Amino acid sequence: MANSAQAKKRARQALQRRNHNMAFRSTMRTTVKSVLKAIRAGDKDAAEAAYKAAVPVIDKSAGKGLIHGNKAARHKSRLNARIRAL
Repeated sequence: MANSAQAKKRARQALQRRNHNMAFRSTMRTTVKSVLKAIRAGDKDAAEAAYKAAVPVIDKSAGKGLIHGNKAARHKSRLNARIRAL
């Protein structure tokens, strides 16, 4: 366990950041799943609406460093390709 005041503070900050990152990552995954659910249902309009809601969340998570930029681009590209295939 942390002994110095600085180490204790860093441990508290790390825990807060971890909780925030887990919550935001969960939000991102939920938005992606909502797009996939609409695609599976075959509803192109709903899929496009869900995609437009998911793109800013994916970009924001990449900007904050939760996921790599290339992973964000890959998610958006694959989702968009599946929507266009409907």
